[in-house]
Amino acid sequence: MLNLDNALDFTDFYRVVFENEEIELGKLTEQRLENSFEFLKDFSQNKIIYGVNTGFGPMAQYRVSDEDKIKLQLNLIRSHSSGAGAIMEEKYVKALMLARLNTLGLGKSGIHSSVAETLADLINKNVYPVIFEHGGVGASGDLVQLAHLALVIIGEGEVIYNGQRQHTKDVFDQLDIQPAEIKIREGLAIMNGTSAMTGIGIVNLVYSRRLLNWAIYCSSVINEIVEAYDDHLSEELNASKLHKGQQKVAEKMRSHLQDSKLTRDRNDHLYSSGADKNSFFKEKVQEYYSLRCVPQILGPVLDTLENSLKILIEEVNSANDNPIIDVETEHVYHGGNFHGDYVSLEMDKLRLAITKTSMLAERQLNYLLNAKLNDILPPFVNMGTLGLNFGMQGAQFTAVSTTAENQMLSNSMYVHSIPNNNDNQDIVSMGANSANMTRKVIENSFEVISTELATIVQALYFLDFDDRLSSATHSKLGELREIIPQVEEDRPLYGEIERLKDYLKNNEAY
Repeated sequence: MLNLDNALDFTDFYRVVFENEEIELGKLTEQRLENSFEFLKDFSQNKIIYGVNTGFGPMAQYRVSDEDKIKLQLNLIRSHSSGAGAIMEEKYVKALMLARLNTLGLGKSGIHSSVAETLADLINKNVYPVIFEHGGVGASGDLVQLAHLALVIIGEGEVIYNGQRQHTKDVFDQLDIQPAEIKIREGLAIMNGTSAMTGIGIVNLVYSRRLLNWAIYCSSVINEIVEAYDDHLSEELNASKLHKGQQKVAEKMRSHLQDSKLTRDRNDHLYSSGADKNSFFKEKVQEYYSLRCVPQILGPVLDTLENSLKILIEEVNSANDNPIIDVETEHVYHGGNFHGDYVSLEMDKLRLAITKTSMLAERQLNYLLNAKLNDILPPFVNMGTLGLNFGMQGAQFTAVSTTAENQMLSNSMYVHSIPNNNDNQDIVSMGANSANMTRKVIENSFEVISTELATIVQALYFLDFDDRLSSATHSKLGELREIIPQVEEDRPLYGEIERLKDYLKNNEAY
């Protein structure tokens, strides 16, 4: 069971979101919540504090009477539960809830402890609030997405439980979950933060890491297929460039290919005695860039992943609502910690990097399908009758169109601010939009790599040199061939490629 007394890391998120590990608040967290709540309750007497006894946003100029303070919080939650579009998938909602619970548990929000208790119950019992993708602009936090979370926490709205969309009250009654109590500023505290974009972003990073490793796997196998020279992966060459990502990608590929009998040592061929007497080399002296420059292309992707992970884990362990309640200094600070620019920018960068990964996969796919380029495989890796059969020809169209969509989706959301809220929010982050667009690009990229890997499997059927392949290639090849058997007679491939995509999304390459 994960205890929330300590800062969360990436592994903690994986265990809770992907492995359904349960959580507990912990004694320190409970004490922080109690101290923060009691301090704010006393401190807010006879003072004007935003969102406690004032309206919200441009309505903050209006004081709210003491007898209406609870109604103020409920009105905020209900009025902002106005999302639209697709319902967020369960993993992303669970990550959102964990992110919100963790930041509230820091004791900087002045909430009643029942909010944290209800939220922990939802996570542990796999109850997912109905939260829509569209709504937040990521400046006063993910207001609309988190309003739908708050609506469920107070026992209203709808949830997904056991795969069914149901009324919150019915599920709470069934599972004996108690709604949270509204006391001072609980509605604003739940809503006024970056936890939607951050939760989505962390799940994006889980899938991005997996995708990158499959891209490295595919790139390594293609080096075997073409019997490439191995010096472009050498430690000496890649250490001469100081980027850690490039060096790590090259190292992974060397590890993959270490016992391959197919990749070649340049010393045995082009550097050997007599090689310089040839006036023409039928075999390429250097491979095409999509094969030879993989460390230089995927290295920046890896570095981007690592930096995004650092930023998002910092965000999830930060207090990101407004105002900030500081028990130690006995003060309430008004500011803008809810602004999502850090996450929005990282999701933009991640989206660019993943799009480039799909572009590399598409170019490698094209290389395998174009017999004039590879000079070792039949056109479209067609093992039937040329002209009568089509091999992987049809699948290429889908991969190309999906890659093109990724390129379009890679436009920045970080710089697409639109002022709103009576111009109170005059510059915003669009962080949730960026995170959701990145999720779409990752999904698309798994589709492209699935088509590439399906084609790699067909190429290995045709070449029939399994006994010379590396053990790393063999470690997955049997399972891959079960999903997509050899294509001799044409058949619909969409189901097999979809199953292959599911396999890649849910399994590690290494």
